[in-house]
Amino acid sequence: MPLETSGTGAREQLAALAARAGRPGSGAGPTAAVEAVPGTRAAAVLVLFGVLDDRPSDHTPEAALSRDLDVLLLSRAATLRSHPGQVALPGGRVDPGDADVIAAALREAREETGLDTDGVDVLGALSPVPLEYSRHLVTPVLAWWRRPSPVRVVDVAESAAVFRAPVADLLAPANRGVTVLRRDGAEWRGPGFLVRQEAGDFLVWGFTAMLLDGLFTELGWTQQWDADRELPLPPQ
Repeated sequence: MPLETSGTGAREQLAALAARAGRPGSGAGPTAAVEAVPGTRAAAVLVLFGVLDDRPSDHTPEAALSRDLDVLLLSRAATLRSHPGQVALPGGRVDPGDADVIAAALREAREETGLDTDGVDVLGALSPVPLEYSRHLVTPVLAWWRRPSPVRVVDVAESAAVFRAPVADLLAPANRGVTVLRRDGAEWRGPGFLVRQEAGDFLVWGFTAMLLDGLFTELGWTQQWDADRELPLPPQ
């Protein structure tokens, strides 16, 4: 059953969330936030949902979500200096030629995945999220894939894989856990999601996992999962 005619109303929920974030006083203005922290660079990611293929999740979500709801992800190339090998949302820095963060997110997604952005409905931008490690302020741009198009790795120097992950798979308790990064005597803990694809098994962790976890929680989609289960990080 197409998601638009199902009872989930996922698109409507996403649009409502974007509308709330865009209201005056909501903290959704990235420009002011970037200027408030000298040296911070503006960036944007595209959080693209839709009914992307005919292979729905094997899991039945508790939040009345359709099993065919997906989100577009990619695996960064292992040779990159920043966040090598990590699963990420399409996106990058806002360039001087970009009209705004939405234009930047669409451009980056097109360059990284070959996405036909003419088939994408932008629902709105959420409040920017600081990425302290690389001194970026990242604006998530919510979008709906109205007319799906083929996606692929465009540049092997940038990405190792491009894939569509069923949201029900991400939310399944068996695929959830926490990740722990230990470095220089410090410890950082965060959510993690296991994703199994034809291209291999992937672990979503770090900034992308934190963003998705917060988004799913805000939408009321999150299922109860074991917060004591530690998912091992890939070799750093």
